[in-house]
This record gives sequence, structure tokens and C-alpha cells, in this order.
Amino acid sequence: MTTIDWDAAAGSFDEEPDHGLLDPVVRDAWAGRLESWLPATRGDVLDLGCGTGSLSLLVAGQGHRVTAVDRSRRMAELARSKLAGTGAEVLVGDAVRPPVGERAFDVIVARHVVWLLPDPAAALAHWFALLKPGGRLVLIEGVWGGVGLSAERVTALLAPHTERVHHEDLAGDARLWGKEVDDERYALVARAEPPHRHTEVVDVHLILRRGPDVLLARRANTGYADGLLHLPSGHAEDGEDVREAMLREAAEETGVVLDPEEVRVALVMQHRGPGGGARMGWFFVAEYDEERPPHNAEPEKCSELDWFPLDALPDDMVAYCRAGLDGYRSGEHFLIHWHEDGDPVAHRPDGPRRVVALPSATERTGQVHHIELWVPEPTAAERSWGWLLERLGHLPYQRWAHGRSWRRGESYVVVEQSPDLSADHHDRRRPGLNHLAFHVADRATLDTLTAEAPSYGWRLLYPDRHPYAGGEGHCAAYLEDAAGYEVELVVESMSMPRP
Repeated sequence: MTTIDWDAAAGSFDEEPDHGLLDPVVRDAWAGRLESWLPATRGDVLDLGCGTGSLSLLVAGQGHRVTAVDRSRRMAELARSKLAGTGAEVLVGDAVRPPVGERAFDVIVARHVVWLLPDPAAALAHWFALLKPGGRLVLIEGVWGGVGLSAERVTALLAPHTERVHHEDLAGDARLWGKEVDDERYALVARAEPPHRHTEVVDVHLILRRGPDVLLARRANTGYADGLLHLPSGHAEDGEDVREAMLREAAEETGVVLDPEEVRVALVMQHRGPGGGARMGWFFVAEYDEERPPHNAEPEKCSELDWFPLDALPDDMVAYCRAGLDGYRSGEHFLIHWHEDGDPVAHRPDGPRRVVALPSATERTGQVHHIELWVPEPTAAERSWGWLLERLGHLPYQRWAHGRSWRRGESYVVVEQSPDLSADHHDRRRPGLNHLAFHVADRATLDTLTAEAPSYGWRLLYPDRHPYAGGEGHCAAYLEDAAGYEVELVVESMSMPRP
């Protein structure tokens, strides 16, 4: 901070009213206001129409580097005298186009200047060009005896340059003026940030699970994607976080009142519809509760509300929704779904894929990259393993003459027939791979998979102890295929298996 000798500086005060700053109460009041408007760290400040430098002296006293400009040589000389020893620079020039060259400033201050300018809009445009990114323009103005500029008028002049304008009423603080005043006096602090920044709609989607099934609604009378299936969904409203929006939309559309702890984030997707703007979608997942069955709470917008198998979704769906569910099934968490203008709103099974999966920043060192199984015959393996992996949310990934793979997230499983096989059957009792274990969502899903498994070449092991062959409290199914490979399907909510 710079120490100011106000008595020594007072020699020039008789030459100008000095805004009343000879009064220590007034001076302290303005110093406090300036401190709140200026950055907390030392910056470069341009004082336009500085007069005898009274405000510049306060700014310099708060540790800032000051450049002061006034068109009157006499005023500039008085300001130099007052600011001697502070390191401030005083220039003679017009406030509209101050003679500062290519320099940029953290703050520009102008007190009772804008109302005098012949073209204030042009001046403000130039002043914003002199600010550093994120800089501040501090305008102190008012209307006195019918002359001046109102805060509403100056705010309108600032609108083309920024949306961040803070208005501060100064008329009510008599300390600033040394007396009570009843006219309009104010300060506007405007940030140098471009107006009309890009914004996107935020929408929320509910993946309500009932075992292997998911709840879908058929849109009607909305004007968008009518006749197509979609998840219960809606937009976040002003002042509402995405979880609150999801709970509200679930209640409004399905009548299901969920607690915040019952919903989990499944994935986030940025989506652009054909010919439309972008939006950000949050997909939440929750489990069905038979004590709170969903119903069609908005029949004027929805013609059908029903359950559909997640691994065999219908084709007549909104493409955006279908992409989100496919991403959820495959274990993705961040997606971009960017339609071209000619793409249909409806999902098209044979259409081009518009989805890009974004990897998260999670450290991958030590995570499984892929698992490769050598099988005696790839066609039979594709039938058994393909059914199982796709029912568990893996998607077909690669295919070649003697192998297949399925991917979920950043990991994948390969089955391949190798020319180097030494046997035509896998013996899980020998040293090597014993079995693979996968999570399943719940007991209902486990029972469905167990019932379907024999049709795809799997047999249930330990049927007399199923589904607790792994021990009390460990709910799982143990399956073996015709080639001797074993898998364990574990209900997620149960305890860890015994070693």
C-alpha cells in the first residue's frame, strides 16, 4: 500500500471541488467503495477523466499501478503534483480514445464522464477493447437536476459487450457526498466477458429397471417424436439441480416418487438433434419397487407406458434415447451423440452410428484390458458366449475368421480358435483359468438368465444348492458350457464370495 500525505496533497484542492475528498469521512467512504470494486491483487488501473487525480490517489494508495488521463493540461499538471511519489503516470488526452497505445488494463475507472461524451456507445466499445480478459469497467454516474444518464440507459449501452453488470446504488450513502441526496447516483461494475455465451438445454432421463426390463413411454401430442418410445424424461428448470429435476419428472410422468438416494448416475451424453441445437442429457438409473408401481400420469402426452427387455429393445425409439440405453448397457459413462441434419429423429438399426464414447480420466493402470479364451470351435462359442455377454450388456466388437469379441466399456472378451490348441476341451480343474465371474443387477435377472442358459449350451452347476452354492448370503449362478468353461453370475447387492 502507498502512504498518502493528504495535507501535502491539499495544495491543489482549492483549484477544484475535489469531489469532497478533503473530508476524511467522504474520503474513507470512497476508499471503501473502490476497494470493493477493484481486484484484491495488484493490477493495472486506468482512470479516465481523472481531473486533479483524487480517485487515482485512492487507487494508488491501495497498491495498484495507476495511469490517469485528462484532456485538460492544467488538470493533468495538478494530478501529477498530487500523485508524485506514487508511481502513477498522468497523460493528457481524450477519455474517448486515451493515449495508451496497445496497453491493456485490469480495471478502467470513469467518474462522471460517460454522461458528457458525444457518443458514449463508441467510447464504451473502445474501453472494453482496452480491458484484459475478465477485466472490469467501473462507471460512476447519476442524474442531477434532470441532467446525466440513468443506470438503465448506461446498462443498455453495456449490453452489447457483457452480460455481467453489477449495479450499486450510491444515493443512499450520505458519507459519499458529505450530505443527504435524493437524486439518482450509482456505480456500474461491468466484466469484460462476451455476451450471449453458448448455452445448452439440460435434460434428464430415468432408466427404471425391473430385472432385465426397462420402462419406456410412447410419446403423443407433443410435436416432437410422437409415436416413438422414449425414457421418462424432461428438462431441468431454473434453480433446479439435475437430481431434483429427475425426481420431479419421474413423479410427474410415472407417479413414482423416488428418494434422492434411490437414483444413480448412469451416464452423461451431449446430443445434437437433426437441424437443432445441442443439449446435455443426464441418464439416471433406479430400481423398480413393487409397492410403487408406475402408471401413465400424463396420458395427454403419452399413449403407452410399458416394460421392454433392455437387451432386446424395440426399434421404434427416439435415436437419442436408444443411444443412451445402448451406452448404458455397454458400460459407457460419457457419450457424444451428434446427428447430421439429414438424420431421422427415430432410431434406425441400419443407419450410421453417430455415437462417440469418451474415456474418463480414471487411472487405467492395473485394470483388465481384455480376456482371451481359446476355444475348440468358434461357432459354438459364439452361440454360448455371445448370448451370455450380450445379455450382460457387452456389445459385439470384432469378428474375424477364427474369433469373435464383445466389448463393455474399455474392456473386452475374446473367444478364438487357435491352431496351437493342445486339447479339444477346457479343464478348469487344471492350473490356469478356473472361471469368469460377472455382476448381474438383481435376483430377477439372475433367474431369467439361469432359465435361458440351457438353450444356449450352458448347464447349471450345483443345482441342489442354487442360488447359494457359493455360501450363505452369496447369491449367484454357476454355469458351464459344452467346452468346459465356467462362469459365475453374481447378484450385485450380495456379499463377496468365499475364496
